[in-house]
Amino acid sequence: MSDIVSLKDRTAIVGIGETAFGKAMSESEEQLACIAIKAALDDAGIAPAEVDGLCSLNMENVFQHDIARDLGMREVTYYSQMPAGGHGGCGTVGHAAMAVATGQAKVVVGWRSRKRSGRASRVWAQLDQRIQGSRDTWLRPWGIIRPVDEVGVMYTRYMHEFGATRDHLANVALAFRSHANRNPNAFMYSRSMSREDYFAARWISEPLCLFDCCLETDGAIAFVVTAADRARDCRDRPVYIHAAAQGFDGGSAILANYFTADPMRSQAATCAKSLWRQSDIRPSDIKVAQFYDAFTPEVFFTLEGYGFCGCGEGAAFTEDGGIALGGRLPVNTGGGSLSEVYLHGFNMITEGVKQMRGASTGQVANADCCFVSSSDLGPTSAVVLRN
Repeated sequence: MSDIVSLKDRTAIVGIGETAFGKAMSESEEQLACIAIKAALDDAGIAPAEVDGLCSLNMENVFQHDIARDLGMREVTYYSQMPAGGHGGCGTVGHAAMAVATGQAKVVVGWRSRKRSGRASRVWAQLDQRIQGSRDTWLRPWGIIRPVDEVGVMYTRYMHEFGATRDHLANVALAFRSHANRNPNAFMYSRSMSREDYFAARWISEPLCLFDCCLETDGAIAFVVTAADRARDCRDRPVYIHAAAQGFDGGSAILANYFTADPMRSQAATCAKSLWRQSDIRPSDIKVAQFYDAFTPEVFFTLEGYGFCGCGEGAAFTEDGGIALGGRLPVNTGGGSLSEVYLHGFNMITEGVKQMRGASTGQVANADCCFVSSSDLGPTSAVVLRN
């Protein structure tokens, strides 16, 4: 007998909401959060007074009690915050599902609100603070200051080990830009990109150029989770949370892990074991996926970490339109963090819901399940959604 209390299909996402996306937006992060949450509740047909659970990331600068007061929530009996920024987005979905399935709450809202289009607001812009700390102290003298520097070093090793090239990175950036060009709410909706444009872009941290890096944008996104039996009475088609998992290896590190024998082994290896153990759906069954893509190489690492291809095969998987619409596994069909908006991967969650509702601007025909993951360059999380 399994020692796991199954969450399989016991809860569903019944509402999603988002603000416009942009730079230097006039609203505060708290106002943006309220706009997105109210839109998600309206989408579900649920009043704010019925919300009794809240989940967010610990990088959130908006406090849960402020949100509850602003929107007229009454008694909140469950709340949680997930650590590690982009690694924790899908964890909020898992926490919401657990809270509802175990009776801690009946209606849980998850959200992310951020204003980081200003240069000074970015974590790595605070150079003095970045060079402090036990681990960072050993990396900074070598010029590894920003996340992009760490991922650049990892991809250089990946290129050496597996024969990957910058053309493979371009495959990712071009596929996601083409998806954003179909999505009117995407920040890059009206900006097409050619392979020549990609190779003409300035370096950010060699071998990564401007188009290998996510946007820096303002905005907010929210979702609503409730029990499967109630979900059937909500306004739109329920999207069931089929499986949810978190995971990291002992001795793990945020971003590149230089302290293991195999630095190419991502935290997805542990999360994937738990996810697929809980799921009736296998990687080969997945028809559409949403991967965390703060940097293009992460797509290769995720393809391999969750078993969509073998070790070292992620870059080649993108050849011949492999991750574009019409390919073997369309990925980030709304444009992702590279071309839609960067909200620590919350747009991957809502894009997964849109796919399961048949409402994506990059809709995949006959998609009945969707894989969604957070960044696996650290303690990570993932979910499988189905309709």
